[in-house]
Amino acid sequence: MQGREILRVQNLKKYFPVESTGEVVRAVDDVSFSIFAGETLGLVGESGCGKSTVGKCILRLIEPTGGQIFFKDENILSLHKERLRQLRRQMQIIFQDPYSSLNPRLTVYSIVSEPLKIHNIGTETERREIVADLLKKVGLDPDYMNRYPHEFSGGQRQRIGIARAIALRPELVVCDEPVSALDVSVQAQVINLLQDLQEEFGLTYLFISHGLAVVRHVSNRIAVMYLGRIVEIAESASLYEDPLHPYTKALLSAIPVPEPKRKRERIILQGDVPTPINPPSGCRFRTRCPFAVEECSRETPQLRQVKPNHFVACILA
Repeated sequence: MQGREILRVQNLKKYFPVESTGEVVRAVDDVSFSIFAGETLGLVGESGCGKSTVGKCILRLIEPTGGQIFFKDENILSLHKERLRQLRRQMQIIFQDPYSSLNPRLTVYSIVSEPLKIHNIGTETERREIVADLLKKVGLDPDYMNRYPHEFSGGQRQRIGIARAIALRPELVVCDEPVSALDVSVQAQVINLLQDLQEEFGLTYLFISHGLAVVRHVSNRIAVMYLGRIVEIAESASLYEDPLHPYTKALLSAIPVPEPKRKRERIILQGDVPTPINPPSGCRFRTRCPFAVEECSRETPQLRQVKPNHFVACILA
């Protein structure tokens, strides 16, 4: 899906200092990708690979160490406070944990209407009407607006979080593992809701998840991260049918097959994920890769196109 480019991330880096040793954790190290208007880009990888950090850097919830982030050709990292505040109307986030992301002391109305108040949208009466309409759109009764978060289930709380995220009619929404804390039965409902809202409002999603089956269902393209770097980007069908990076192949082999008699060859990776404080030289995956050669320790592979719209960072691909 190639259309108008809405977001471009170039050489993004985020390092966290370790005060006791003076070293740094290279959480995100030279990440580049683009997202096009109306599409969903899935960002997947093991826990701790840096994918949530990428999402928060894009919105400047945490400040990047280096790189550039362009939202509709405007460099977010060079904006002053007031312009960034204006731009945030067009970029929102749905957090992973529906329990800790909602203030327990505020009513649903206060939570969902807060973005409207911050940006001086509507009178109090008009905001009540907007919140009531938003709650209907996410499948909740408008009468719930006077209740508190503790009165709702996890799935309902996430719907409240979604209502808050779309209150300003943003163009880009970062979905930071929005269903990982929910029951499987509720996950499908929330995923379907996100897709309906995308179609209705023309939203663009960066969908961060470690649930590969979920990402396949919602994404137009998928980017795979390992230890702070993207190792493969491709259209969803292409990635699942013909993965090229050894790490992607190992991830996909772990997806359960819903047929008891059908067997899938499971690729078991040896060893542990290296520390992002002192990652391996060359290819970061080489210490666990069954196909690694001597050259992998010397050369840092860059993303290169090997098939139409299919990019991989592996010298052997």
